[in-house]
Amino acid sequence: MTGRDRGGDRRGGARGRVIVLAGEDQNDCEIVAALIRAHRPDLCTAAKLVRINDPVRLRRKSGQELAVAAKALVGKARAKALQQRSELVGLVVHEDLDGFTDPQYRKVRAAVADALRTQCGGALTALALAAWESEGWLLLFPDAFARVHPKWKVPAQLRGKDSGRLKGPKEELKRRLGSPVFRESDGPAVARRALEHGLVSVPEGRNDSYADFVEELASWAPPAPR
Repeated sequence: MTGRDRGGDRRGGARGRVIVLAGEDQNDCEIVAALIRAHRPDLCTAAKLVRINDPVRLRRKSGQELAVAAKALVGKARAKALQQRSELVGLVVHEDLDGFTDPQYRKVRAAVADALRTQCGGALTALALAAWESEGWLLLFPDAFARVHPKWKVPAQLRGKDSGRLKGPKEELKRRLGSPVFRESDGPAVARRALEHGLVSVPEGRNDSYADFVEELASWAPPAPR
C-alpha cells in the first residue's frame, strides 16, 4: 500500500487530513482546487484535496429540502474522509449560479452557506457559488488564457469588468477568444496557469461571488501542527 493509499500525499501534504471538494463536475473542481492552492497554500500543505463525484444541486432548494440535501452532501464528504483514512478538515462546495451578483444571489448564497455550516459541525466550509459560472472567475485573470494557447487574447470588452454581471461568460469566451475555440475542459488549465504565474494575486476587474469565496477561505484558521 502506498503513502497515498494510506491517506498521505507524496507531494508533501500531511498524512491523515483531507479537504473535500464537491462541484458540478471535475472541471469546476479543478478550477476551485487551483484557487485554493493560490490563496491558502498552508491548507494544501497540511491536507490533501480530494473530490467527491456526486454533482452538487443545492442552489435551487430551500427550507427542509435544502437541509436534507446539505446533510446528504456532508455525509458523502465524511464518507470520503473515512475512505481516505483521514480527518475531514473542511468542505469546499462549487455550484454555478447561472445568475448575476444581485440581491437574489445574496439570498441564495446565505441560505446555502448556512445549511452547509449547520450540517458540517466542526469542519470548515467554503461556498464557491460562481456568478454567472466559473468562467466568470477565470476572466479575473485574462493573461492566463494566452499561457494556455498563445493565440488566445481576451478582448477589452471582457477585461477589467465586473464579471459577476456578465451573462454567459463561457459563451462569450467561445465567441471572442480566438482559435482554437475555448472549451469548458480548458478552464482548469487556465486556472493552473493563473496560479503558476502569480496572476491570482492581481485579479483584473471584480466578481463579488469570487470575493465571497476568497473571504471564506481566508477565515479558515491555519491547521494545527500534527
